[in-house]
Amino acid sequence: MIILGLSGALTHDPSAALYIDGKLVAAAEEERFVRDKHAKNRMPYESAKFCLDFAGIKPSQVDAVAIPYAPIPLFGSKARWHYATRYWYAPDRGFDAIFAGNRRFYRYKKRIQWCLQQLGFDLKKIEIVPVEHHLTHASSAYHCSGFTEKTAIMGIDGKGEYATTFFGYGENGKIHKIKEFYDPDSLGGLYGALTEYLGFEMLDGEYKVMGMAPYGDAAKYDFSRLAKFENGELVINTDYANVIGFRRYKEKGKGYYFSPRLIEWLGPMREGDIADDPYVHYAASMQALFEKLALEMMDYYLGDILRETGKLAFAGGGALNVKLNQKIIARPELKELFVQPASGDSGTAVGAASYVSVQRGVPVEKMEHVYLGPSYSNEEVIAACAKHPSNPNWQKIADVPAHIARLLADGHPVAWFQGRMEFGPRALGGRSIVGCPSVPGVADRINEQIKFRERWRPFCPSMLDTVGPSMLQTDHPAPFMTFTFEVAEEWKSRVPEVVHEDGTSRAQVLKREYNPRYYDLMLELEKLTGNGVVLNTSLNRRGEPMICSPTDALNMFFGSDLQYLIMEDILISKV
Repeated sequence: MIILGLSGALTHDPSAALYIDGKLVAAAEEERFVRDKHAKNRMPYESAKFCLDFAGIKPSQVDAVAIPYAPIPLFGSKARWHYATRYWYAPDRGFDAIFAGNRRFYRYKKRIQWCLQQLGFDLKKIEIVPVEHHLTHASSAYHCSGFTEKTAIMGIDGKGEYATTFFGYGENGKIHKIKEFYDPDSLGGLYGALTEYLGFEMLDGEYKVMGMAPYGDAAKYDFSRLAKFENGELVINTDYANVIGFRRYKEKGKGYYFSPRLIEWLGPMREGDIADDPYVHYAASMQALFEKLALEMMDYYLGDILRETGKLAFAGGGALNVKLNQKIIARPELKELFVQPASGDSGTAVGAASYVSVQRGVPVEKMEHVYLGPSYSNEEVIAACAKHPSNPNWQKIADVPAHIARLLADGHPVAWFQGRMEFGPRALGGRSIVGCPSVPGVADRINEQIKFRERWRPFCPSMLDTVGPSMLQTDHPAPFMTFTFEVAEEWKSRVPEVVHEDGTSRAQVLKREYNPRYYDLMLELEKLTGNGVVLNTSLNRRGEPMICSPTDALNMFFGSDLQYLIMEDILISKV
């Protein structure tokens, strides 16, 4: 059975994923191909084309196209009524939700049909299967977790059709809903509104707020007025956030998801790249409120299941909040947390396709890795070099891990382009910039000269599976950089460049079978430095998508102060 999943319903992060007989053979985000971060208002044409071409699949062979957005009935669901009554101050939006509440779905379906036609599909012969947005998040977490026991499922994001939060459980391959919350009662939406207030873009800068939070003191400001969870219900204070229409704060022609009352309370929006007082404290307070409410909701709706089996599958944009995940893992009843590595909306392509596959009787495999994008041969790399206007100086290297480990140990950051591109927001050794975490100042150098990003943003470690339990003081699986862990005291001084302000690291613990060359690089670095750990950040510059092709890598390389770029066996240097 061949199922193609296509995301992009919410006008951002379109992607494609292809399942063949329950195996995820390819998945990629559109932004990587079109070089436009989040690929807003685009359809997943290039990503779908890649998936089909990679697998050698013709459109006529696809059994169904699954999409992560579905029509919501007016009766039999509280969603549209809740939206209308909670946004009472904007009657035009309320009436629209009641009388034309599925207009967005039909508009999206037409765009998907157009995309499929461009790909060569016959619309009369292909079945398009809509799946509710939060069910796709749930499926991407539960069905990809590999958990065989009864599993608690949690989904937190901005919103899908109307739902913003999902609690349920999975058993024997079937997903059961327990509770959903609906817009504007969205914890992810609240975090996004404060992200805007703190000077970043919603749906892009939330992780920057999370990175800023450890520099602040959450006790300095009480954010409890923004939201509450009581008697099983989440309520966002729309006097301040998750606002629409005339309640929005407007500046320079742009309307924000917070109100003028928030400005009156907290002062002007943050500007620039400086993480200073009081904004670092605001970030800390928002993070603390997010963690508090998420854990309260989890305990209320999933506590019994967690105490029974200890397994939790988590997805949605909120699942990329690694500090929350650290708190979840610390719970005594929690045995294992699986966070779908592309938990944001790009991952709903996987979720929709996996859901339809399981519904049709074909279980899907556990997601063990995310190396699901395109790869390139030495010959293709050399051809890209020959065509590039910079006329790069290149050489073929015999032992790449040993050669690059020596460069790292000597203090040089290196652009590392190997194998298949990662799916999801984390660089995991396919498209990375790597450095030696014991070299003083290497993180600042990458920040200032290469990534051109805020100085206070942390860098993350990739490490050997033999190192993880010692450095992170746990044997909890961590293959996808979706968790932070407290770093052991000894390791804080051994690899200081990858330890955050609060003493934690967002870590990737790698098994050799999933990326042998990257693993071997760390083995070689361990021989030279005693530490089987590399500093790892994504191969891109600020504001750009992660690199996809050799030409993308060359453009980025010659637009930065990087000195070394290794693509497969081909080393390009400026020295």
